[in-house]
Amino acid sequence: MNIDASVFKAYDIRGIYPTTLNEEIAYKIGQGYVDFVRPDGEIVIGNDVRIHSEKLKNELMRGLTDAGVNVVDVGLISTDMYYFAVGHYGLAGGIQSTASHNPPEWHGFKMVRVAVKPLTFEQGITQIRDFAASGKSIQAPTKGNVRKMDIEEDYANFVLSWLTPDKIKPMKVVINANFGYAGVIFKKIVQKGNLPLEIVELNTNPDGTFPKGRPDPFLPETRTEFIELVGSTESDLGIAWDADADRVFFAADGGLFVEPYYLNTILIKKMLSKYPGEKVIYDPRYTWALIDEIEKNGGQPVVCRVGHSFIKEAMRGENALFATESSGHTYYRDFWYADSGMIPVMQILEFLSESNIKLSEAVRDVMQKYFISGEINSEVADKEAKMEEIGQKYKDGKQSKLDGIAVEYDDYRFVVRPSNTEPLLRLTVEGKTKEIMEEKKEEIIKLIKS
Repeated sequence: MNIDASVFKAYDIRGIYPTTLNEEIAYKIGQGYVDFVRPDGEIVIGNDVRIHSEKLKNELMRGLTDAGVNVVDVGLISTDMYYFAVGHYGLAGGIQSTASHNPPEWHGFKMVRVAVKPLTFEQGITQIRDFAASGKSIQAPTKGNVRKMDIEEDYANFVLSWLTPDKIKPMKVVINANFGYAGVIFKKIVQKGNLPLEIVELNTNPDGTFPKGRPDPFLPETRTEFIELVGSTESDLGIAWDADADRVFFAADGGLFVEPYYLNTILIKKMLSKYPGEKVIYDPRYTWALIDEIEKNGGQPVVCRVGHSFIKEAMRGENALFATESSGHTYYRDFWYADSGMIPVMQILEFLSESNIKLSEAVRDVMQKYFISGEINSEVADKEAKMEEIGQKYKDGKQSKLDGIAVEYDDYRFVVRPSNTEPLLRLTVEGKTKEIMEEKKEEIIKLIKS
């Protein structure tokens, strides 16, 4: 069978329907999952809103059941609902038919085994790729069965357990689901918890064509409508999810977009107030504000390279309480070490209610203390050689090669990381003044492009 190996990524499977990912390949992926994981029990299968996600899910399930595995079909859900289903019901693994925040022609699969442990490129994804290409087949003498289950009620109860509903004060909230499923489930959570929120809806009807473009609030060009609506409606808060809702982003009153880096300082404070002395994991892109907040609140900071599989592995190894990424992923030990796009929302609602403070006020000091560049991507033919050149140029700085190259000085620091899937170098800079951050950003971009 002709398989495009490029669809098997570092953390999941993603390709373009129907050229590099289609029903035939989905069937083989289901079979390859069984061959590698050897699940001892039922497997959770769900799908996102994409046009062909259910078709691909159905063929995936056929591959699983032909191999003798029993399947629990949880239907249309978000990615963190899928993690919840595997963990909460103690099932043997799971696969979500999703391509996250990619454009509509993209489809894919995210895969975990028992206890929501992710499959990685080295342990699982490569082996499934090789099985799919081999032409092998697993035909069990007794086929597995499929049962359907609605998990929304249990999921809503679980999410509500992360706050005290009676503490929540009345707020006007803009929600932008980017045409994914987050808007549907968030409204269910609000209704079930009787939360006193006036909701202003934006892009909340699920639509797998993503009619307004790439469903990724991390990209500045996708935020305009969202932040303008927060400002024009005089809302207290804006909440935006990517299409599969495993990442969440916030806008403060007035329409100020709050970068996850700054928002994470509130989540750190919230977590360590309940669990002092615990380890908190962060990624190297931006660090100073996170280290400050972790240490100020009695926690232990632990750095980890970017990527959900690396962070989940590090959390288990360190028994870490919590982990943040500046890309909007937030991970919790009490969520099976997985990332959730809904738990942070509950924590921010409770924090604002308890503190009786506006979000703009809560992040003002840290935003005025550390200035960040955003992620700048540059095409580079030889990524390793360019990072070596950067290392030589800034050899008088404190350096780390945990993930690409990070260089730190007293008044600024930066990270240059290679993309896992494209010929790109990704630059992030933070400085103690806006002027030094901008100056060094331009200087390093010039070096990268030279």
